[in-house]
Amino acid sequence: MKSFNLLIIFALSFFTACNSTQSSSAKEPKSKSRVCPKCHMEVDKSNKHSASLAKNDNIYYFDDIGCLVLWSNENKLDAKSAKVFTKDSARYIDATQAHYKIGEKTPMSYGFVAFEDSAEETIDFDEVSIKMLRGEHMANPKIRKQILGY
Repeated sequence: MKSFNLLIIFALSFFTACNSTQSSSAKEPKSKSRVCPKCHMEVDKSNKHSASLAKNDNIYYFDDIGCLVLWSNENKLDAKSAKVFTKDSARYIDATQAHYKIGEKTPMSYGFVAFEDSAEETIDFDEVSIKMLRGEHMANPKIRKQILGY
């Protein structure tokens, strides 16, 4: 009988704890930080190398253009509606209008940087997407060696 009572007390305490309507995250103040949905890193306040994508009335921010491409592919979204932060003009523009270079240090080491104005040896957004999906980015040691020449 004693063990039966202990079992009932344990069961009641277990079920009441599991049915709690108060969320543990509700206790913590909401942060105003922007976190990349792909790699879960905080997006730098300078916006350098960042991108954004609107989906279902939410805006998702990415710390690296490569994260945007990979996440949109995983979620079957058209990344062409995205905005990228450009290095030369320091503002967000349409991802399809930007010109991209590979070879710079970026948060996730993919190496793609967006520019608003055209420059030598740039590629378009479609080529960035293809290269990211193929693994042809600076995070790949073989590609990094080809690009940097060592």
